Amino acid sequence: MTDIVPVRRALISLSDKSGLEELAAGLARHGVEIVSTGGTAAKLREFGGDVRDVSDLTGFPEMMDGRVKTLHPKVHGGLLGVRDNPEHAAAMEQHGIAPIDLVVVNLYPFLNTVMSGADRDTIIENIDIGGPSMVRSAAKNHAYVACLTDPADYATLLEQLDSNGGTTLEFRKKLAAKAFALTAAYDSTISQWFAFADQGERWPQTWTRASTLKMPLRYGENPHQQAALYLPVGPAARGVAQAEQVQGKELSYNNLNDANAALELVAEFRDGPPTIVIVKHANPCGVATRGSLLDAWTEALACDSVSAFGGIVASNRPLDAATAEAITDIFTEVVVAPDADAEAKTIFAKKKNLRLLLTGELPDPRRGGQTLAIIAGGILMQDRDNGMVTRDQLKVVTKRQPTEQELNDCLFAWTVAKHVKSNAIVYAKDGVTAGIGAGQMNRRDSARIAAIRAQEAAEANGWPEPRTVGSAVASDAFFPFADGLLAAAEAGATAVIQPGGSIRDDEVIAAADEAGLAMVFTGMRHFRH
Repeated sequence: MTDIVPVRRALISLSDKSGLEELAAGLARHGVEIVSTGGTAAKLREFGGDVRDVSDLTGFPEMMDGRVKTLHPKVHGGLLGVRDNPEHAAAMEQHGIAPIDLVVVNLYPFLNTVMSGADRDTIIENIDIGGPSMVRSAAKNHAYVACLTDPADYATLLEQLDSNGGTTLEFRKKLAAKAFALTAAYDSTISQWFAFADQGERWPQTWTRASTLKMPLRYGENPHQQAALYLPVGPAARGVAQAEQVQGKELSYNNLNDANAALELVAEFRDGPPTIVIVKHANPCGVATRGSLLDAWTEALACDSVSAFGGIVASNRPLDAATAEAITDIFTEVVVAPDADAEAKTIFAKKKNLRLLLTGELPDPRRGGQTLAIIAGGILMQDRDNGMVTRDQLKVVTKRQPTEQELNDCLFAWTVAKHVKSNAIVYAKDGVTAGIGAGQMNRRDSARIAAIRAQEAAEANGWPEPRTVGSAVASDAFFPFADGLLAAAEAGATAVIQPGGSIRDDEVIAAADEAGLAMVFTGMRHFRH
């Protein structure tokens, strides 16, 4: 195996022809013979280049609407032949197979064709066969062949020809890795289309997902863990992964995870009035809907100003200067919003470490898709929790009917509880969270912790009583016993929203009636582990 391999012959076949003119000029400068196909050959001739048709190399015309053109021993023999193997060399000489030192290929735009809404026949015609075959042959034989699948590598190739007179083994190895990643992602996309769109399968026997690196991260959840951010190949909701980072320090794994939690919750209110969400360690610690973003921020912060320190803030509206000024009054790690006006950006810029992420839009909370979790020896896959309930779906199970305001507070609290780690209890009043209890091993403790937060907020803000008094309380799953509900009643809640479904529902309903509470069942739970 040699390090420097001269490039005497190149085979070029491209769907994406960006950068082709500069590449061809560079190859011509080094006297490289270019063999090409169809439209690529025509484009090279437009540039005034000397091109040999692949049909001249193989002795067969391109046929079957271009389906068969490079699938030939004189192509793949020229790619796969081991140059210093005497048997390979003899076979190449016997059959008139000339070596090919460079392949420049990208593939039919299958994904773009699918996303354009094309019919099935057009989609099938955009499954590339010859391209991946050449890529795999060249990449396998990278000891002797350079395989370029990315126009971003054209400049490096020409630099190597200028400085070395050929390609280095290290460069060819990197190109081979990219080449096999390309064909793997390409086949993954095709297999998903066949499984989901064409065959309508729910859980295919083999499910591969392709993703591409956006950036390495400083570290994972802890400094001894490495981490990176990947983007899916193909259509995806626009979220924090695609957001523009206007300013601030490099994002960490925890920053992105928490920012995503904040964005997913604030997206629930994307069609509603101005709303602010404050998140700490992936749990909301304050949520408020008001007539202005500034008022929403003030109310959300008041819910738990201690936890908000060093937290993540998300807005459902473009940020204005007054809100930006208020947010920067406390230490904030990340701010996420659809946009921010120029004055707001200037204010945020004074906080050099604060990361400002602008998403351009909010994801649809009703969208489909799946979530996955890695476990020892396997992967857990599930539909994402896009379940929602409307007022008409609520079932009143107590003697007392909830008031209109209590129903509004119930639905608000229920929406927030969906995004709180189980066991989750959320008190809410007048479109503001009053207290949040998250991640406890029993529901009673969550109810008590949320009430403690509300009491602390009242003391910190000089309120005569905590906002749990007269509030609605949401439980992400049913109350298995009446103790959690009674804890909420002790905190002053007057209305309850919960899924129902416990074998002790009758006991819980009786306890609610005795306490004078109004309670509604949703028939849906929102566990979040």
